[in-house]
Amino acid sequence: MQNVRIKNISKTYGEKQVLSKLSKEFPAGETTVIMGASGCGKTTLLRILLGLEMPDNGEVIGMPEKVSVLFQEDRLCEDVSTYENIALVLERKRTHAQKEAQKHRVEQEAAQVGITAEDLKQNVMELSGGMRRRIALLRALLYETDCVILDEPFKGLDAATKEIVMQYVKEKVAGRTTFLVTHEQAEADFFGGNIWKLPQENKNENDE
Repeated sequence: MQNVRIKNISKTYGEKQVLSKLSKEFPAGETTVIMGASGCGKTTLLRILLGLEMPDNGEVIGMPEKVSVLFQEDRLCEDVSTYENIALVLERKRTHAQKEAQKHRVEQEAAQVGITAEDLKQNVMELSGGMRRRIALLRALLYETDCVILDEPFKGLDAATKEIVMQYVKEKVAGRTTFLVTHEQAEADFFGGNIWKLPQENKNENDE
């Protein structure tokens, strides 16, 4: 793994300057928490890192091709079960024994964030917002990559559930290059020392 770098990144939408000449190096294998006021360009920056948006100026260096992502929206497949949503990112197993072993693994991982085997059988349309968020997060974290991007991963979770899920996430991203966006200082402090606050001058009311 190599460090990810952004160099003089700028992005404008119409007359609105969202990001202005941002440069930063992100250490490989560590979590960087990105903070800032709502609308300062956090999500735009993540989209540029992912190649979903092109900067007007500047470049991204060292970003892996294979990245695991949790967007602000859960982006679940509505017409299949909770388990099938998670299994989409897992290696396809051929034999019955392999499939059962994989199912057992998913059940074990899900249990760590308060999701039961019965919950995994349900259609995601039947789940609460907090449950759907945990499913989307599980799917992102079980996808085997060296780089993880999490945009507001704990939104919609009650305090008790958040505490459990935050600990699970911290364990699962250990050793992986991780970008985590949050508005909450307590969440940032929990994940440790690499906290980067985007400058206020990037603020744009159309960006989260």
